Amino acid sequence: MLGWEFPPIINGGLGVACFGITKALSNHVDISLILPKSDPNFVVQNVDTIGLNHFDIENIKVKTSEYEFLEDVNYVDSNFLPYHTLSSESLETKYESTDYTSIKSKIRSELEVFNTNDLYDGAIGERVYNFSKIATLIALNRDFDIIHAHDWMTFVAGMEIKAATGKPLVLHVHSLEADRNSPECKGWVYQIERKAMEYADVIIPVSFYTGQIIQTHYGISEDKIKPVHNGIEQVQAFRSESSLPEKVVLFLGRITVQKGPEYFFETASKVLEFMPNTRFVMAGTGNMLKGMIEMGAYKQIGNRFHFTGFLTPEKVRQLYSIADVYVMPSVSEPFGLSALEAAQFGIPVVLSKQSGVAEVLPSALKADYWDIDKMASNIISVLKYKGLRDQLVKDAYQDLAKINWDYTAQNIVNIYNHDIVKN
Repeated sequence: MLGWEFPPIINGGLGVACFGITKALSNHVDISLILPKSDPNFVVQNVDTIGLNHFDIENIKVKTSEYEFLEDVNYVDSNFLPYHTLSSESLETKYESTDYTSIKSKIRSELEVFNTNDLYDGAIGERVYNFSKIATLIALNRDFDIIHAHDWMTFVAGMEIKAATGKPLVLHVHSLEADRNSPECKGWVYQIERKAMEYADVIIPVSFYTGQIIQTHYGISEDKIKPVHNGIEQVQAFRSESSLPEKVVLFLGRITVQKGPEYFFETASKVLEFMPNTRFVMAGTGNMLKGMIEMGAYKQIGNRFHFTGFLTPEKVRQLYSIADVYVMPSVSEPFGLSALEAAQFGIPVVLSKQSGVAEVLPSALKADYWDIDKMASNIISVLKYKGLRDQLVKDAYQDLAKINWDYTAQNIVNIYNHDIVKN
């Protein structure tokens, strides 16, 4: 299995989902999990976790014949370049030496890019490239049956391992470039995603919504696409007394165009016309944060907004415990684990119809992300009518009873057994 985020080193929902899937799946299969960065003190039973930030090249054998074959993997029919900071130096140049000491020295230098606190900075292209080479080398020293790769950062490695070993490739799609930016954005990340999907044996999107995007915007056959919804870890939910005198409406997530923060602002303006005694909390950080703060001042509603910045999981749970409504106005949301987390805390959720989580929370109130009037009406109704609020919470608990990582893992195992074996 190839991952990019994993506890306790996580940036968002990808790490949470990979942990839930891996932990539950380990009850059914043996897993070797290769990551760019791991914490040796964080152990998952039945999972062999290999973090490149701690990896010792002396642990594997580098045979000239195997490494020469690894070099050839670079010529899979694809167009991965250019990366942000990737050297134009080819694999042939990098690994032309047959001297074992020289080869290992080169690999050690490539491992250095994983000793960082930010796996998503401007050097991400170099990390993706180096990860693919080193992960392939590790795979050539192991016995396994299936390659399971999580999100685009690991897809290049997945393709190279398949090319080197002939083993089937499963892509787990948690997010797409078409979600993060727009369907019209077809740069190098989109090209990696598309080429990997064409090359893969099976694609597992986290929702039917995402599966439809893969068909429509990536041109992939429906036969390859096997959606499996995320699960959620059960938590001990609680309610706290808020220090704020107003009702609290919560937005939680990256403050980027994908998450629709500007629509949250427009919705808030509508709500405040009818319920001026309402407080809006925007929790998270992102490249649109400064603009959202400025928008609040421009619309003269900044005094009704609270911006928290980045929050630890403990602070997030504390925020859930005081919120009255959770709103997810995402422009395109493959799933949306935070909506399930909010529902666990007994918070009515108002969702964008353009979200995968809406498929597993049928009782939630929904609106198109651009339908500000409908979104505002849903929020006002929840805040005003206790009967509606109580019914939404009750229905959501019934929905949550059907959602867990064990069910997710069993669906993945069924795909392994039926779709992989069949192919």
